[in-house]
This record gives sequence, structure tokens and C-alpha cells, in this order.
Amino acid sequence: MGIPLAWLQLSRERIRLLVALAGITFADVLMFVQLGFQDALFEAAVLVHRRLRADLVLVNPQSQAFFAMQRFPRRRLYQALSLPEVESVAPLYVDLMPWKSPVCPPTPQATSCTRSILVLGFDPAVSVLDFPEVEANLAQIRKPDVVLFDRISREEFGTEFIVNEFEAGRPVQAEVNRRRVTVGGLFELGASFSADGNVITSDLNFLRMFPGRQASQIDVGLIRLKPGSDVEQVRAKLRELLNTQLKMPGQFLCQGAKPSPQFANDVCILTHDEFAELERHYWATGTAIGFIFGVGTAMGFVVGIVVVYQILYTDVSDHLAEYATLKAMGYTDRYLLLVVFQEAMILAVLGFIPGFLVSEGLYWLTRVATRLPIVMTLNRAATVLVLTVVMCFVAGAIAVRRLQAADPADIF
Repeated sequence: MGIPLAWLQLSRERIRLLVALAGITFADVLMFVQLGFQDALFEAAVLVHRRLRADLVLVNPQSQAFFAMQRFPRRRLYQALSLPEVESVAPLYVDLMPWKSPVCPPTPQATSCTRSILVLGFDPAVSVLDFPEVEANLAQIRKPDVVLFDRISREEFGTEFIVNEFEAGRPVQAEVNRRRVTVGGLFELGASFSADGNVITSDLNFLRMFPGRQASQIDVGLIRLKPGSDVEQVRAKLRELLNTQLKMPGQFLCQGAKPSPQFANDVCILTHDEFAELERHYWATGTAIGFIFGVGTAMGFVVGIVVVYQILYTDVSDHLAEYATLKAMGYTDRYLLLVVFQEAMILAVLGFIPGFLVSEGLYWLTRVATRLPIVMTLNRAATVLVLTVVMCFVAGAIAVRRLQAADPADIF
């Protein structure tokens, strides 16, 4: 077989082999980083969505992202209680508000210590978030101006100070939208591309922090169904009740039915998974981020092709006389092509291994520095491995054209 010959040709020039592997490693790391950040963005964007206890979700048809929800009348949510399959409903208030860290100097000029934080408000009488730490502290957020703070928010919010002081049993206070609040508990959610920190409180506290908001205008309506209820059947009934209808599949937003003298067409009915998909859809297509990560991945792929092509082309050129000799001995072009493709496969595998290990280290550093949920997955590793193999084979296919110049007559 040709595998020993392919390896002997590659290993004969050790420096050239190391340069080739370094180039492939760089290309793999670039693809790993781009795909990793993209997946981390999507995963971080739906962290809250996955923790919501709801079978159906009502949102304004114009809503696109969780950090900037459009409001709709709260009465639309309570109308759902008329259906016998509905067990409970809960309004959710969401907004970005300025947070002033408790470690900031007590001066009016300390604006650099103020950052936007995502605030969630709901009625503590109805548990809507699947967080054990939130469940244990529902009584705390009933108190005026008491909040729960995300213990893995970015350090700019004074996270380390808040966590240490709270766990030591000392009172911790901060400011939300220029209103002094007390940290009554901690929970763990994590940063996203839209919010570097998170706070949970009651609906009444939320409205105190945001005096311009009306209680009758909510951001998200959460509906829980009784056990055994069919979600699609209930959605159809609710759509008829609220006089709404969905767009074609894949649009993620609602389109109203004919105007009604009783109800405005101002709500969209989504399942739990569709609500998360609405967020993914926004970041993938509604912003330039998805495109940027795609271009970065493509650049890594192209860089790898160029590097491998240069190595294989140089290797074939340097051994052109040997290839001509093999042709004179009776070896076919197919065999010689197989040798080049075997070299490409060896380079792909050997270059992928350090690329994988380096990317694991970069993921860890990024996770520690940014608190983003960026981790290596089997699916991503397999994707990059396939891309690496394809990259090397494309480079090999271009380089084998040089074999056409290997004429047995040249050796005589």
C-alpha cells in the first residue's frame, strides 16, 4: 500500500512537516473559535428561555429579542384563564436598567461604575423560573427593593464583592436605575451577548425601579397547562379566543386575523421551544454577528487550503523525478494520486489534534474571562474534523495537477 510512502515523503523534511501542521492547526483553531463563539452566543441567548416554566408564551408580534421585548396589554394574558386546560398564567417584566456597583466611590462622577443589567420581574406567588436558588428566595423578593443577583455576572458589576459580602452574612446594597436595592439572595445564570449581568425581583419591585412603566403593559406572558393537555390544541383554542393567527412556519412571529371590535391584534402565541427559536433567529439573521462568524470560519477553511496546497505542491515538485521513476516502473497515475491524497489525510489528522487541544485551552480562557457558556462539543469537533479533511483533500486535488509533469522520459 501507499501509506508508508506517503508518510516517508512527509517525514523526510521535518521542518516542512512542522510548518504544515502549524498552518493546519492555525486554520482549525480559527474555525473552532468562530464556531464556538457562535454556538456560545446562541446558547447564552436562550439561557433564560430554557428556565421558564411555561407551555405557551404570549409576546408582542413585533418582539424580536429578549432584551428588547415589545409590550402588550396584560389583560390578553388573563383572557387565557377562561380556557379549562390552562392551569396558571404569569406576566413577566423584562428590561435593561443601569446598575451601579456597590464598590463604586460614592460620588456623582462615578459613572464608569454604572453598567446595564438585565432585570426580570414577576409575581412571586407564581414560580416561573426553574432555578432552585430563586425558588428558595421567593420570600425575599416580596420585600420592598430586594433583588436576587446573578453570582456569575461580569466582574464589572462588583460580583466578587457582592458574593463575598453576602456569603459572609453582611448586608449588600447597590443601585438599579438610581434606586437603592438590597441583595437578598444569589442565583446562577451567566452573561450573554446582550447582557453581562442579571437580576431577579418581584413585579412590584420592578415597577418601583422603573416608575415610567405601567403594570398593565407586560413583556412576556407565560401560560402553564394542566397535565395531559395538548399544547397545539390549546394554542388553536387560544388563537381563536384572542383572534390571532400564526404566520407560515419558520417566520416565528404572528400575523393578525381580521380586525375585531373587541380585541386588538397585539399578541403572538408561541410554544416554549418556539420562544427560544425566536431568540436564536434574531441573533442568526437579525444581526451581523452570524454572518461575521460564518466569514471567519470560511477564512480559516481557505487559509488551511492554501497552506496544505503549498506543502503538497512543493513536496510533489521536489520528488517529481521519483514520481517519474515510479511511472517508468509501471505504477499508474491512480496510485500516485492516492499517495498524494494519503499525505493530505495524514496532514489533516495530525494537524487537527493540536488544533483541538489549543482550542480547548482557548475555550477555557474565554469562559473564565467572559462567563460565556463556550464549551467543546462532540458535534463541533466532528464538524471541524470533517472540514479539515475536506480542506486537505481540496488542496491535494489542486496539487496533484503537478504530477502531470512527471514524464518517465525525463529520467533518461
